[in-house]
Amino acid sequence: MPKQNYIKIAKRSAAIQIAELKKINKTFNKSFIQAINVISNCKGKIIFTGQGKSGKIAASASSTMSSFGIPSFFVHPSEVPHGDSGSIQRKDVLIIISYSGNTRELQSVISHSNRFGIKIIGCSSNKASTLLKHSDVKILLPKVREVGPTGMVPTSSTTLTLLYFNCLAVALMDKIKFSKDKFKKFHSSGSIGQSLASIHDVMLKGNRLPLINYKSNILKAIQIINKKKLGLGIIVKNSLVVGVVSDGDIRRGIKKFSKKDKINTLMTKKPLYINESASAHKGLSIMSNNLITSLLVCSDSDYKKNKIYLKPKGILHIHSLLKYGIK
Repeated sequence: MPKQNYIKIAKRSAAIQIAELKKINKTFNKSFIQAINVISNCKGKIIFTGQGKSGKIAASASSTMSSFGIPSFFVHPSEVPHGDSGSIQRKDVLIIISYSGNTRELQSVISHSNRFGIKIIGCSSNKASTLLKHSDVKILLPKVREVGPTGMVPTSSTTLTLLYFNCLAVALMDKIKFSKDKFKKFHSSGSIGQSLASIHDVMLKGNRLPLINYKSNILKAIQIINKKKLGLGIIVKNSLVVGVVSDGDIRRGIKKFSKKDKINTLMTKKPLYINESASAHKGLSIMSNNLITSLLVCSDSDYKKNKIYLKPKGILHIHSLLKYGIK
C-alpha cells in the first residue's frame, strides 16, 4: 500500500476551501442588510437553531453575538415541540440555519414561529427550500464543493456559513458602536478583558487611600500607614499631593528624627503619577521600570496639564494588579 502524503492532502483540501470561500462575496446583498436591520431592531432575543453540523454553526454564531452584547442563545430544534417553544417569544428573532432548508426537525420550529408571528431569518443553499419559503429574511448561500474522498461530508459549506455569520457579526458590531470598553464589560474575567483593564478598574480609592496631612508628625504617619496596609502614605496639603513616604523611608529616617518630627521631612517630592484611563499594563510597566510597588493616580485632565501638585484619584498597587490577574 503506497504511503500517503498527508501534508499534501491537507494543503489541497485547504486550497479548495479557500477558493470556495471566495463565493461569500455574492451573499453580501440586500438580504444581508435586512438581516442586520432586523437583528439590531429586535426588542427581544436572537435565537439560533439548526440540526446537525448546521446546528453547531448556529450555536457558534449565537455565542459570538452574545459576546458583544446582543442577547442570544441556541435552541435545539428537536426540543422545541417538547417544551422549548416557550423560550421563543413574539418579540424575538429566530435565525434558522440549514444547508438543504428541508430538514425534518425544523418543521415544528418554523410552524411555531409562523403561527405566532415571530420573524425568521432563514439561511440555506436551497432557493426552493421550505425554510426560505417561510422566512422573512432569506439568506441564500452559494453551493460549494466539499472536500474529501466522497465530496459529501460538510466541510467547505460549514466553513462558508461560519464565515458569513462572522461577517454579519462584525457588521452588527459597527452598527451598535461596539467598543473596547463594552468588550471589557462582557469579558471582565477573560484574558483579553484583563488586558483591556484600565487603571480606574483596578486602582484603590476613597477611604482606602493612606492620606496624611503634611503637618502630621511621623508617629501619626506610621499609624495611618499601618492601618491602610499599603506600605506607604500620601502626603497632602489642601487636598493636593505634595509627596509620598514609604514605610522604608520611615525606618531609615527614624534614626535621624524623632516620632514627633513632621512627616514632610521624610517624604519624597514629585512622586510618579499615571492617569486613570491609562491601561493597567502601562501602570505595571512604569512600576517595574522604576522598581516601585505603588503608583499615584490622577484624573486625565490633571495629567494632561502636567501640574506639579495634583489631587489624588487613587493609588495603583502591585497587589491589586496581581489580584486582577495582570502580571
